[in-house]
Amino acid sequence: MAKRTVSMAYKGISIYIHIMKVVYIAHPIGGDVYGNLEKIKHIVRCVNLKEKDTIPFVPYYSDVVSMDDENPIERAKGFKNNLHLIQYCDELRLYGDKISKGMISEIERAKELQIPIIPMTEETIIDWELFCFNSL
Repeated sequence: MAKRTVSMAYKGISIYIHIMKVVYIAHPIGGDVYGNLEKIKHIVRCVNLKEKDTIPFVPYYSDVVSMDDENPIERAKGFKNNLHLIQYCDELRLYGDKISKGMISEIERAKELQIPIIPMTEETIIDWELFCFNSL
């Protein structure tokens, strides 16, 4: 990835600010919710420690721990929040053992916004290839 910088002038002095890449971490939540949240914490830690110019973004994490996923109104609000926030990301990364229904919504939003989608696990690579093939 090329370095991204923003140049500004302040009182006649040029200032260069490095812009970090923001990646949306898509991962299944349903089923073993707390187990999946632990997996997401591990992914976020790995990205933070291994990719110094990358910000892992997981906005749904706070919604999952603060709202009732079994309540359709609260679940819909969480999805609405997440689908809105994807627009601020540079790429969407697919993690986990499958592409879930929620992840499909995130993928469709990223495609609308022409945000690159990158499967990160063997399982999401297979599901992504099937998804792309079925979308033809």
